[in-house]
Amino acid sequence: MHEIKGDKPALLVVDMLKGSFKKDKNLAITPLAIKIIGPINALISVFREEGWPIVFPSDAFHEDSFLFSGGIKPHSLAGSEDAEVVDELDHRQEDLFLPKPSMSAFFKTDLDQWLRERDVTLCAVAGLTSNFCVLATVMDALSYNFKSVLLENCTTSFSQEVHEKTLSIYRRNALYPLFRVCSSEGLIRDLKTEMV
Repeated sequence: MHEIKGDKPALLVVDMLKGSFKKDKNLAITPLAIKIIGPINALISVFREEGWPIVFPSDAFHEDSFLFSGGIKPHSLAGSEDAEVVDELDHRQEDLFLPKPSMSAFFKTDLDQWLRERDVTLCAVAGLTSNFCVLATVMDALSYNFKSVLLENCTTSFSQEVHEKTLSIYRRNALYPLFRVCSSEGLIRDLKTEMV
């Protein structure tokens, strides 16, 4: 069993944005991204039932972002439709919509303070992409002293191969049990077991 006794989780759904689901954009991940909507919504439902916080950290770049200086075309610009959460996800007004200026949900945001105000001790991270923004968020969560879970069935990348290789690197790691890779079902099973 994973060591999560007494932990209060928050679900961070990273960059599930309208721009990422458009085939004409430079992020060609649409088919793989569509496949994780169902598992994420199922997990959101459990978090709502338990009253656990849900956060939608979302790219909100500016034209002069450093990330665009290397050749990546500007995307998910702040205030644009492309930077909005996809309609297919169950996102509500009571959730935290968190515009972020770079890859990590913690970079130049007040997310760590917001989580601490709600007594969160564990960040379960879903969304896009497992090898970039999801991973950056997981690592920064650890840096801010939150346990972290990379949800294998609720995240994906530009290819299934890249996704699987990313997961395989971190399945066994020196930070376990502070950082682990598991399914959303495994996370909920362990959290609810500890609640009994």
